[in-house]
Parts: sequence; C-alpha cells; structure tokens
Amino acid sequence: MTNPGAYTLINQQNGHLAFKLFSFEDNGCYDHLQRLNYYSLIWIHKGKGTLRADFSVYTVTDQMLFAFSPYQPFLFQLEPEVQGTVIHFHPDFFCIHKHHKEVACHGLLFNNIYQPPYIQVDEAGQRTFGHVVTQIKDEMQTPALAHHDLLVSYLKIFLITASRLKADQQSEEVARYDGEKEPIILQNLKDSIEQHFKSRHSASDYAELLHITPKALSKITKTHFNKTITDLISERIVIEAKRELYLTDKPVKQIAWELGYPDEYYFSRFFKNHAEVSPQMFRESVGFAKAMA
Repeated sequence: MTNPGAYTLINQQNGHLAFKLFSFEDNGCYDHLQRLNYYSLIWIHKGKGTLRADFSVYTVTDQMLFAFSPYQPFLFQLEPEVQGTVIHFHPDFFCIHKHHKEVACHGLLFNNIYQPPYIQVDEAGQRTFGHVVTQIKDEMQTPALAHHDLLVSYLKIFLITASRLKADQQSEEVARYDGEKEPIILQNLKDSIEQHFKSRHSASDYAELLHITPKALSKITKTHFNKTITDLISERIVIEAKRELYLTDKPVKQIAWELGYPDEYYFSRFFKNHAEVSPQMFRESVGFAKAMA
C-alpha cells in the first residue's frame, strides 16, 4: 500500500530508490526481518518494544534514533502505539565512505561494531531533526534548481547532528568506566582487531595477543558489547568487504585474498552468511561508485 505521507526520489538511471522520507504510526513497517540495500535512519518519536539487530537484542523507548547500513539485518517488535520518521538513502545518492571527512558518521553512526546501532535524541536533537525533516518535505514537494544538492545538504545536517550525539554519548559511557581494567582490555581488543582483522580471524588469536584466556576475554566482550569475539571479527571483515565492493572495481577474488581468504568461494559463502547476498549481488544492488563520480 502506498504511503500518502511518503516523499520519494528515484534514481532515473536504474529505477531504484535514491532517497525517501516518510512517517509511520503503527508497528507494521518493520515487524519482519529487514535487509535493505540502502542506509536507514529510523527515528522513534514514541514507542516501546525491542530491536533485534545483527547478533543482539536492544530495548526500544521514546526518542531513539536507529542507524542501519545496507544489508544490515534488523527487526523491530513494537507495541501498537508507535510514531516514527524514516529516512532511507542509497549509497549512490550519498556515499558516507567518500564523504567521511564531511560528516564523520562511518564507524560512528554506521558500521560501529562496538556500540549499539542507536542514540538517545535529546531536546536539542529533536528540534534540529524536526526542522531538517520539515525542510526536506518542503523541498520534495516543490523541487527546483539544485534539488539533489539541497537534499544532500539537509541529509548532511541530519547525519552530523546524529554523529555528534553519538560521540557525546560514547564519551559519557567511557567516563563511567574510566579507570576500570576491563575497558582498557576492550580498547586493546579494538586496536588489535583494527590492526589484524585481515590476517587473524579466530578468537584465540586475539586472546593470545592480549595475554588473556579466550574464556575470560569472551566473558568481557559479551558483557560490554553483547557480542562474542567471533561476532566482532566477522562484522569487521564484512564491513571492509562491503566498502571494497562499493568503492572499488577489484575482483571478488582479490578482495577475498586481501582479507585473508585465499579461497574465493569460502569467502563468498562467509560473506553471504552475514550479508544474505553474494559479494557480486551486493555490488550490483548497492552500486559501484567510480572514483571520479
């Protein structure tokens, strides 16, 4: 059924969704598993329930903003009384990888394997988001010169505001744990994964690097990240694979090799288990951004 309150922009070259804004007032939009081939920002104004995303379950309350990357699985289970606003945008409309220095949301708002995929929206954030949403609606109703550029500018404001909120909330969380032993180990784990995820794929590798037993490290990661070490490593590999598939024209075999998988077919199965689509299908549906685009 068509949403009369939806504002949609279609990519004229391929007929796929480029940008979409809409509101919802029931729990039927995302009550089944989602694996979308574009970015999603879901702002819950009012609602209660749970979110299942990747390997974890989170509690949903009023004024939360959720951010999902292409093909990131998520499922909301919400009570009937819910209100929200959604922004979808395809990487071909706005690529967060290519514009990282401008909006700084990659690895913070999106593709952050160490933090839950949401932020709490404070009163200042509500005002900014509300104002931007109104401007987008106005522009979508009366498109004029530089229509795409103006929509991208509004989207950037939304993303920058959300990224700042996320960064502030991360800093508050770090401050609460400041001086404790476990967060130091976790920071070392993050650094080790970033340095070695292309060559070390097992939990025992990182336990050895950190001079801790696999069981002890697993308990710490489960407590603080609600994920296993293997989950973290796998997610980091898949994020890098997606980035390479989108930003480059490297053959899948070369990407697999660079990520530590000499067997291209094993890598393709690994990728499909996590992204639900093959590497080639991901590239074809999410798009390939040429360097000069």
